[in-house]
Amino acid sequence: MSFAAFDGTRRVPAAVNEPVRSYAPGSPERLSLQKRLEEMAAEQIDIPIVVGGRRIHTGDTGTVRMPCDHQHVLATYHKATPELVHEAIAAAAKAREEWASWRWEDRAAVFLRAAELLTTTWRNTFLASTMLGQAKTVHQAEIDATCELIDFWRFNVQFAQE
Repeated sequence: MSFAAFDGTRRVPAAVNEPVRSYAPGSPERLSLQKRLEEMAAEQIDIPIVVGGRRIHTGDTGTVRMPCDHQHVLATYHKATPELVHEAIAAAAKAREEWASWRWEDRAAVFLRAAELLTTTWRNTFLASTMLGQAKTVHQAEIDATCELIDFWRFNVQFAQE
């Protein structure tokens, strides 16, 4: 649907910048994040290739290591073949067609829900993965990754309706 064909009133919440949390020593958010950091640092996850919703394990793997501790392996990822890359391109083109058929409000709702989940349920996981995978401090990860992505989703929905 084009914007010109829309004959209703779109209303989305006014976009505001996500508040930056302090993670002060002893604060609940710091203790919660420290727990998640310890859990994730103790894991070694397997990252498959995902094409059209299918999880593919090629067996040809590489490792994801902490940049500040190269001996610490965080994950093993599966490498794609040229054929899988072509399948992924075709699957993305098909998904784009379906996504484009959705109403604007439904697409906006996906981004607003993602922002809400990152603000709440997934914040510590996102922060911890950024800190472990990029050797960022909590303040850097909070601003550069978490808050920026939340703001990106919210403001783009806001601007798209104008």
